[in-house]
Amino acid sequence: MAERDRPEPGAPVSRGAMTRRRLIGAAATLIVLPVIPRLAQAATLLAVRTWPADEYTRVTLELDSELKAEQFTLENPDRLVVDIEGLSMSQALNDLAGRIRKDDPYIRSLRIAQNRPNVLRLVFDLKQAVAPQVFTLKPVADYQYRLVLDLYPKVAQDPLMAILKNQPAGPDVDDPLARILDDISRNPPGPNTQTASIPKPAPLPNPSQPLPPPAVEKPSGKLAGRKRMLTIALDPGHGGEDPGASGATGLREKEVVLRIAHRLKALIDAQPNMRAFLTRDDDYFVPLHVRVQKARRVRADLFVSIHADAWIKPTASGSSVFALSQRGASSAAARWMADKENAADLIGGVNLGSHDEQVAKVLLDLSTTAQINDSLKLGSVFLQEIKKINHLHKDSVEQAGFAVLKAPDIPSILVETAFISNPNEESLLRSAQHQDKLAMAMFTGIQRYLTTNPPLARVGDVS
Repeated sequence: MAERDRPEPGAPVSRGAMTRRRLIGAAATLIVLPVIPRLAQAATLLAVRTWPADEYTRVTLELDSELKAEQFTLENPDRLVVDIEGLSMSQALNDLAGRIRKDDPYIRSLRIAQNRPNVLRLVFDLKQAVAPQVFTLKPVADYQYRLVLDLYPKVAQDPLMAILKNQPAGPDVDDPLARILDDISRNPPGPNTQTASIPKPAPLPNPSQPLPPPAVEKPSGKLAGRKRMLTIALDPGHGGEDPGASGATGLREKEVVLRIAHRLKALIDAQPNMRAFLTRDDDYFVPLHVRVQKARRVRADLFVSIHADAWIKPTASGSSVFALSQRGASSAAARWMADKENAADLIGGVNLGSHDEQVAKVLLDLSTTAQINDSLKLGSVFLQEIKKINHLHKDSVEQAGFAVLKAPDIPSILVETAFISNPNEESLLRSAQHQDKLAMAMFTGIQRYLTTNPPLARVGDVS
């Protein structure tokens, strides 16, 4: 209101002034009336992916904008219903239904329909009851916005039982662990035992034809005389949504390290007093802290994480071994490598909303000086064996803050088998023969370390 329209305090207000004030007030009211927005443009679906596995099945929708989703479950029969706002029917969504595999442990089929304007409904017909997690991920690496649907079993799989269920039947079917220990006590390995035959690695999607694995001598000394089962946790890096590094011809890290891990597992499992446990046995994503938890759950004696390095220049080459550090990285390259590997959770896709507390506990530096010293010893033995088949990028064990190496009670190392970004080394990594050599080198390193550093006896072990 202009100064001339403002009455003196206590002065009477004229009829004209009152009229002007009403008009101004009315105009102000009109200005603040809400404007009805136009309907937002529907998001574009860029890709759909499914990752079925025994542990859980993941379904991912990649889009050009972030969406909201609500989900609920139904019983008799079991179903998962997901309503997605801002998404309309498209050919890509029709293709999603065809991507459901017959061997998926959780999803029987998928139905898709427009539930109401601007809301799309997905109905998953299930093979068993699930505990679903539905969450969104911001753009990272080569991905745009992602809507992630994780279908976990209502009763989580126990990693220890995953090992024991594949053991051969024996006198005590109800107690597989006792059966294993009983077999070992009745048939202890000795120096005159014949060389074990090595089974072929488990089949993988489109693997190269493996060569016959070489014969393996029995470990001697303290290791051969021990009667308790030694468990080695093998951790093939990346997986699922996280492909890891890629070579010039398209070879992906997650694929080659899984093949090497299967070969190494076959060598270990052929020993009567040893067994291997894979943190992932197929192409699916496992968060870093879950890998550590799995190794501890199976009471692993050693933890070996297997990777294939990459660098911005294709000339970088050689194998490397890393251990954890409590005092910062041993080099700028080691720090860069740890940062890259620790970013796997961002790329692979972790539902932080449900795991914040667990992640925080695991990522605290709980490791001990003794664990790190043992890890350095293990890493040194690995380097001595690997340099027999490939030159080393650095001839000593490097250290940095790798999240996956933070089990406080398990000697843990991370092996970069080669630079997948180097054309020559990518060709080696693709070779089944070289994969066998890498597996044998790591297996020999494990044998040598355990022979000179036998794990302490545990409660319930056979002496």
